[in-house]
Amino acid sequence: MIKGLILSLQFFTRIPININVDFNGKNIKYSVFFLPLVGAIIGGLAGLVYYLISPYNIQLASFLTLLTTIILTGGLHLDGLSDTFDGFLSGRDKERTLEIMKDSRIGAFGVISLILLILFKFILISSVKNLPLAITLSFANSRLVLSYIISYKKNGRPGGLGELFHKSNPKNMMFISGIIYIAILILLDIKYIIPLIITFLFGEYMSFISYKKIDGLTGDVYGAIIELGEGISLLSFWSVMIWI
Repeated sequence: MIKGLILSLQFFTRIPININVDFNGKNIKYSVFFLPLVGAIIGGLAGLVYYLISPYNIQLASFLTLLTTIILTGGLHLDGLSDTFDGFLSGRDKERTLEIMKDSRIGAFGVISLILLILFKFILISSVKNLPLAITLSFANSRLVLSYIISYKKNGRPGGLGELFHKSNPKNMMFISGIIYIAILILLDIKYIIPLIITFLFGEYMSFISYKKIDGLTGDVYGAIIELGEGISLLSFWSVMIWI
């Protein structure tokens, strides 16, 4: 379990942990268990930045909060987002779409997706009440949804990182992690289940699109689901905190 936590932090964040852990099926399986925790750590650190700076300037706090999330993830998932949009919006067949997604060069659709998502998140961060809690839970939500998708959805590219995570067969770990996380949400406030449900539905929609485009999911699509899921969850928290 400890190796799984370390691997999850090393792979999904840029938090420096100088401990060698084998990138094998067993450790990958346990790393999926800790995905919501890793998301909560990233969101919590970003929320702390907002908490410290927002009393002086909301917009500066929002910018630095967003910047913190990008630094902590190394832009890994943003890269997946841009590759996914370049591929999916290219209008090509499966093989050509996968080639475009694998290309290290970024296209117009990728640039547009990055600009719009970053702007969207900035607006949400500056607007959501109780932002530190909302961003912590939103980052955990998106990664719990990803752990479900890794566990149950088909891989679309043989030999890729997505296949390694899917083949580790982390269903049991994902289930236990989900039960624990949902229990925490209920203890905090049962209405916080709503953003998780909405994020889950969005993940299902993204999976449906990915199945149509490339007959499965890849590591790039995983990254897109994390990034877009964070935004969808923050939007849901904004709505919940205003209307419920």
